[in-house]
Amino acid sequence: MYMVMCVLDNCDLLDALLDAWEAAGVSGVTIFESTGVQRRRAKRKRIPVRFPFEQGPFHCLEDHYTLLSVVESADLVDKCAKATEKIVGDLTNPNTGIFAAWPLTIVYGLPKKRYSAQEG
Repeated sequence: MYMVMCVLDNCDLLDALLDAWEAAGVSGVTIFESTGVQRRRAKRKRIPVRFPFEQGPFHCLEDHYTLLSVVESADLVDKCAKATEKIVGDLTNPNTGIFAAWPLTIVYGLPKKRYSAQEG
């Protein structure tokens, strides 16, 4: 089992990225509105203006979305990475996002069973 994390820079691409991950085999994603330290510091220098019509479902108030998902295999991690770059472009380019994954030793709460590194 692996944790997959993606910090999506362009909030307008959220639905396309979720669709791409689902097509790759991801069954669930947790989504957080987020921002980075550089954008936070830049925001302190400008006067924020928000209008009521700007808010709605999945309106990105903090400049990024951070997506987290537990996936079953390294193969699925690779599929997610490729699906992400298909939507956002080459992640080595600026203003695209960050993709990371790491192995999990124990996972509780998934529908099928309790997963652990010892079980495979």
